[in-house]
Amino acid sequence: MSSFESTVPEELGEPSVRAIEVPEPGAVTIVVPTFNESANIRELLHRITESVPTRLPCEVLFVDDSTDDTPEVISEAARDCPFPVTLLHRDEPTGGLGGAVVEGLKAATSDWIVVMDGDLQHPPSLVPELVGTGERSSAGLVVASRYIKGGSREGLAGGYRIAVSRGATWLTKTLFPRKLRGISDPMSGFFAIRRSAVTAEILQPLGYKILLELAVRSRPRQVTEVPFVFQDRYAGESKSTAQEGFRFLRHLVGLRTASPVARMVVFGLIGATGFVPNLLGLYALTAVGMHYVPAEILANQLGVAWNFLLIEHLLFRERRRHRTWWDRVGRFALIANADLVLRIPLIALLVGEFGMGALTATAVALVTTFVLRFTGTEALVYLPRRTGKSVRGSRGRADRRAA
Repeated sequence: MSSFESTVPEELGEPSVRAIEVPEPGAVTIVVPTFNESANIRELLHRITESVPTRLPCEVLFVDDSTDDTPEVISEAARDCPFPVTLLHRDEPTGGLGGAVVEGLKAATSDWIVVMDGDLQHPPSLVPELVGTGERSSAGLVVASRYIKGGSREGLAGGYRIAVSRGATWLTKTLFPRKLRGISDPMSGFFAIRRSAVTAEILQPLGYKILLELAVRSRPRQVTEVPFVFQDRYAGESKSTAQEGFRFLRHLVGLRTASPVARMVVFGLIGATGFVPNLLGLYALTAVGMHYVPAEILANQLGVAWNFLLIEHLLFRERRRHRTWWDRVGRFALIANADLVLRIPLIALLVGEFGMGALTATAVALVTTFVLRFTGTEALVYLPRRTGKSVRGSRGRADRRAA
């Protein structure tokens, strides 16, 4: 039987890197993203010890973003484990919990990777069944689901959280019917995936719903599910907040607008909402006595500002880093106002030179300037990422711990 080689550095802050042998087929790396979960660590490792290593070779990889003593607790608890325990602490929690999982996927060495939370709401005893089901069915992804026969969401406290979970599940399955086919619980944070079936480099997580990100951007061909009962949190407090909810919605928009056609549709919908602040501004300015021409020019800037804010946060969030904020504002405003300047001469050209009716010419001009505005905004304001040049947060210090 092949085994993991491990190291125990003398100090927590010292990174240690040693060659790790390739484990035998069926071995599993359990990736646990943690944020201030010190009260749960010992019990989690104890339950893993009771249920996993006697059935298949394993290692545990903690990817930690904590601001408390969780790293120290992991290091101490690891000394009592009959399997290797690896700690990867990130000084910058890029991508939140989902980003931590991606770092774990990159660092894992086993044939199978199981992702689970550190609060014991995901039962460690199910890890061998997840891997075994994947081996028997030749699946690339095995999801632990609360929503198939034998599963339960009983660990969700209160009707509000249950309603939010159900609503989020319905929304995601509605937005991605093909990508999520065969996955009844896309909000699950408990799943097993073959290391060969995932391309971690293409993942762009935001927040904690990493399974959704993985299924949409890098879905394996074969997917199956096993039921599980969502447990009560062992200790500590839930990390689900209103802020995480907004991040989830932003993440959904980012996933749904990954294709150029989808981006153009959303761009148009955002542009349509700009009429509201435009008209309100025009009404307010003319009400105080301003002439309608300068009032229209100023009111149009309110619509431009509104559209810019929505486009920044909903449509091109991942591309903002290519230019400074002021540069993006200036370019966006220039393109948006050029649309007005271009539209009138274009209508006159279509009517005078091509004999179109005024309504037809206006419709053609609106479509033409819309397409030009979209392509100009994407190309001149939000330049595409360069391959291999994406900016990543520091991975911090990597500490290897083992019993």
